[in-house]
Amino acid sequence: MLLLLLTLLLLLPLAMLLWRPQSRDARRSWLVRLQHCVTWGALRWAAAWQQKRLAQSTLHAGQSQQQALRWCLRGVQGPRCPLRGSTDITTFRNHLPLTKASQAQEEESGGQPLPPTSNRYHGEASLQATLLGLAALNKAYPEVLAPGGTARVTASSPWPYPLPWPWHALGQVSPTGAKDPRVLLLEALRSPGLRALEAGTAAELLDVFLDLEAHGEELAEAIAAGNPGAPLARRAAELREALEQGTRGLALRLWPKLQVVVTLDAGGQAEAVAALGALWCQGLTFFSPAYAASGGVLGLSLWPEQPHGLYLLPPGAPFIELLPLKEGTWEEATRTVLLAEAQKGKEYELVLTNHASLTRCRLGDVVQVAGDYNQCPVVKFICRLGQTLSVRGEDTGEDVFSEALGRAVGQWPGAKLLDHGWVESRILDSSEGSAPHYEVFVALKGLRNLSEENRDKLDHCLQETSARYKDLRFRGSMGPAQVHLVGQGAFRELRAALAACPSAPFPPEMPRVLRHRSLAQCLQRRVVS
Repeated sequence: MLLLLLTLLLLLPLAMLLWRPQSRDARRSWLVRLQHCVTWGALRWAAAWQQKRLAQSTLHAGQSQQQALRWCLRGVQGPRCPLRGSTDITTFRNHLPLTKASQAQEEESGGQPLPPTSNRYHGEASLQATLLGLAALNKAYPEVLAPGGTARVTASSPWPYPLPWPWHALGQVSPTGAKDPRVLLLEALRSPGLRALEAGTAAELLDVFLDLEAHGEELAEAIAAGNPGAPLARRAAELREALEQGTRGLALRLWPKLQVVVTLDAGGQAEAVAALGALWCQGLTFFSPAYAASGGVLGLSLWPEQPHGLYLLPPGAPFIELLPLKEGTWEEATRTVLLAEAQKGKEYELVLTNHASLTRCRLGDVVQVAGDYNQCPVVKFICRLGQTLSVRGEDTGEDVFSEALGRAVGQWPGAKLLDHGWVESRILDSSEGSAPHYEVFVALKGLRNLSEENRDKLDHCLQETSARYKDLRFRGSMGPAQVHLVGQGAFRELRAALAACPSAPFPPEMPRVLRHRSLAQCLQRRVVS
């Protein structure tokens, strides 16, 4: 009723204006403004309602989680259900043991490319994340969501819940329904006044900028061909000039008014964010409306002006538990705690139960509590426990080998890490006649060949980072890590192969450890040095 009244109030002055003799362009401009006002009125009302619900639910986190558990179990109650209609949290814990998530989604498909299936989570948490994220973004950057201020440059959207009507009415410059990245990029390049750039994930945006540099002249010609001798021809010249000045700061040269980059945060995106922030998107803020995993939206981002990577764990569905960690390992004997019981500074593994099954799934995502919002924790994501390497029982975790690689790349003159993947030598049968070791595939900017000296630095950094690895190397039980430089597009091909698996999550998490030969060979085929 409120939205209807708002619409009528806005339509009345527009009708009076349109009644007067006006040009077609003037009427179209007023119609765009009307659509924008109505859309924002609706979204602000919906976001305010969601904000009120979030405040109430986080003030009574225990009660809210009890309701979330009841919702998750509603679809699976039956004669074979061990809970027999009970939604008591203690009974739930006692009857359902914790289970670990698969360490490698790709193993379930046997490495064979199968038709992709979409499991994007369109639940209430996704809608809440989208509405609150839009409201927070608009509050921090009021001009970003003005008509013509935003462009999406990838087929996927960073917003967890699809809102096609508001997007069109808000004046996003991206063509409605367009999926071709080239078409989307061209439309963005034709609009120099952009305030925000959207991409599904940071890794996808990295691909966009790499393609822009590789095919800049073709894109400039396509822009100029649209209207020779007019503003688009000048825009094509601006594109050529911006590209000639190099990679660093390219986004702001192309779009001088750009303020923020919006991508959806998921596992394995940290390297892409770091590369974009240091090179193409230097000087820009990154904002993710949520932290998402295959089970749904896990964290809400309400503070675009704060450091990237702080998320509120909401008490609604899906039902989230926290498993305390001790010295970086799973603590099998410790029971989970609820959100209101989380302690600041402590690290926990996320345990998820959704409406699809009676499974308390340990996701492997490790978070550290950085603060609180009413009774719920505000966290930052640390690492994924399932991403480990072990050729001699050493269990080298993602945080350890990523830190070692970062140190090594820092010693390679002019190099910037774009992406990387690790494989145990047994997967590629590369340890025959030698000790088992790690095979490391890297994508770099600024370095075309790897010298033996550079390759050796990674092994040295691994020994400095991991005492267990150093001991195995000293005894000769493990060989040195073998480093391979892959060409442009190698990791895009890998992500496409992962997305083709029927169990592929949304958003597509980038595994650092590859456990199936066919996927490791995607990178092996693209080695250039």
